[in-house]
Amino acid sequence: MKVALFIPCYVDQFYPQVGIATLQLLEKLGVRADFPKQQTCCGQPMANSGCERDAIPVYHNFVDAFDGYEYVVGPAGSCVYHVRKHFDIIEQTPAVQHVRTNTYELFDFILNVLGINEIPGSFPHKVGLHLSCHGQRGLHQANESEMTPVRDGQLRRLLSSMQGLELTELDRNDECCGFGGTFCVSEAGISARMGQDRVADHVRNGTRVLTGGDMSCLMHLEGIVRRAKLPIKVMHAAEILNGAIL
Repeated sequence: MKVALFIPCYVDQFYPQVGIATLQLLEKLGVRADFPKQQTCCGQPMANSGCERDAIPVYHNFVDAFDGYEYVVGPAGSCVYHVRKHFDIIEQTPAVQHVRTNTYELFDFILNVLGINEIPGSFPHKVGLHLSCHGQRGLHQANESEMTPVRDGQLRRLLSSMQGLELTELDRNDECCGFGGTFCVSEAGISARMGQDRVADHVRNGTRVLTGGDMSCLMHLEGIVRRAKLPIKVMHAAEILNGAIL
């Protein structure tokens, strides 16, 4: 299996430990992943800001960097969603179609490609899971509350399989955190208030470690946690799973 590791720009610049944890986790699960040095951004920030035509050279660079791999795996649902759904504005060559089809979010890859449903490790903490909008409603990695009251999803299953880990039952399980990429810049006040509401739900229900699959959402929530000096640690789920496997 020829796998490439895709690390989003904000992870590379601000949270390199998440990229390292992702690589180590894949290795522990039997996958050797390459890191193509040609890779840069997936183009999502420009597209979100209304400059998608300007992102086209970035899209082509992404395809050129990853076309030679069977799978492309990244620890970010929003970036993976962008590659899969928004690379439709460039010519759909076999290379573009291959990259779009075979770019996977990390936990989607673990469950649906590797076929791993349980993580052999322990994490004895009360963990609050944040479901990112792109991962949940874009990639369909978790149930949506407007469709069913059943709380289920890929990352929830992996976390629940770990010894000692207790998942927080939130009042509003899948509410947006308010980050929304450049939305948090253009609508800073609304974005901050949405994040405060999301964190308050975790505090109210006893979360001690706040996690998720999108570091962009977690970055937003961590800023609120730090400013309020709350007793909550924020970690990407790759860090939790990687640290639990000896």
